[in-house]
Amino acid sequence: MRAAVLHEANQPMTIENLEITKPKRREVLIRTAFAGLCHSDLHFIEGLYPAPFPCVLGHESAGVVEAVGEDVTYVKPGDHVTTCLSVFCGDCPQCVTGHMNLCENTEVKLLPGQSRRLSWNGKVVHQMFNLSSFAEMMCVHEHAIVKIDKDIPMDRAALVGCGVVTGVMAVFNAARVEPGSTVAVLGCGGIGLSAVNGAALAGAERVIAIDTNQAKLEVALQMGATDIINASNCDPVQAVKDLTGGAKNPFGGVAYSFEAIGAKTTAEQSFAMLKPGGLATIIGMIPLGTKIELHGADFLRDRKIQGTSMGGNRFRVDMPRLLNMWKQGRLKLDHMISGFIELDQINDAYATMKTSANVRQLIKFN
Repeated sequence: MRAAVLHEANQPMTIENLEITKPKRREVLIRTAFAGLCHSDLHFIEGLYPAPFPCVLGHESAGVVEAVGEDVTYVKPGDHVTTCLSVFCGDCPQCVTGHMNLCENTEVKLLPGQSRRLSWNGKVVHQMFNLSSFAEMMCVHEHAIVKIDKDIPMDRAALVGCGVVTGVMAVFNAARVEPGSTVAVLGCGGIGLSAVNGAALAGAERVIAIDTNQAKLEVALQMGATDIINASNCDPVQAVKDLTGGAKNPFGGVAYSFEAIGAKTTAEQSFAMLKPGGLATIIGMIPLGTKIELHGADFLRDRKIQGTSMGGNRFRVDMPRLLNMWKQGRLKLDHMISGFIELDQINDAYATMKTSANVRQLIKFN
C-alpha cells in the first residue's frame, strides 16, 4: 500500500510502498477513503513535538472495513467507520470513570514507537496516534473506530474524526458552556470553527470568533459566530472587552474562551479576556517547553484556565450524535471542506497551510 512517510522533522514526506500486517486479535484492517490534513500533524512535521522516525502521520479519517481479526464483534467487512486517536480499553480507572480519552492501558493505546503494524524494506515504520491515516490502509485496534451509517458521506465523517469532535466537545464536555453565555474562540481553523459551531449549538448568546485571516472569519459567521475580530489590526483582548461591556467596565469580558491555535500569546490572551468567574480552555497544542504567563491577581476573581484532550470526548457516543446533528442541518460540516488532494500532493498542502484561508483539505484515496 502507498503511504506518506516522514523520515525526519523539517523534511518533505516521501510516498512509499509499505507492508501492513494482517489484523491480529481485536484488530481491524481499514481501507482509507478520506484523511484530513490537521494542523496537529504539522507540529510533528516541524519538530515541535517528538516523533519516532520513520513514521506515518494522519489521524482524522474515515474508511471501509476490509478485514477483522479474532474476537472482533463490533464491525465486519464492508462496514463504514470513522477513526479516532482516543483509543480506549474500557477497563482502566480512567475509562470506567467516564474519561475514555485518557485511557491508561498501553496494551491498547500503544505508546509512540511500540506499534509494529507497518514496515518498509524490512524495517519498522512507526504508526502515529495508533492510526497513521496518511496511508491507503490502516490496521488499528477495534476501539479506535466508530461504526457509522452508510448514507453518511465519508468526507464529512472524516472531519468528525478529530477537528469537529475536539472543538464541539471542548464546548459541551470540557467547558460545559451554559445557554445565554458569552464565548470567544481564538483561531478559526477546523477545531476553532467547530468550537464556534458548538457554542452556537449550546445556546451561547454571543459567540466571538478571532483570527488574523478575514476569509476564515467570514466562514465563522456561517458557523454561528455573532461577532468577528480580525486580530491583525487590533488588540483582541481589548476588542472582546469592548464588545462585552466597554473598556472601563470591570465586569467586561467573556464567560468562556477557547484557544484553538496552540501558541503562548493566544493562550495568555484567552485568559486575559475572561470576565470574573470565566473559564479559559486551551485546545491547541502549545509547543513543548513553552511557558505561559498569567497575572496572579486575575485568579482572585475566580477566573480559571484548563486544558483538554480532544474535548474530553467519548467518541463512540459523541460522533454518531454529531453526525445526526449534521443530518438535521444543525452541525455545520460542509463549510469546512476547502478541497481535495491526492496523496502525493501532501507536502505542498502542508506548505500552504499556514498562509492560506483553507480550513480543511482532505486526501481522497481511490
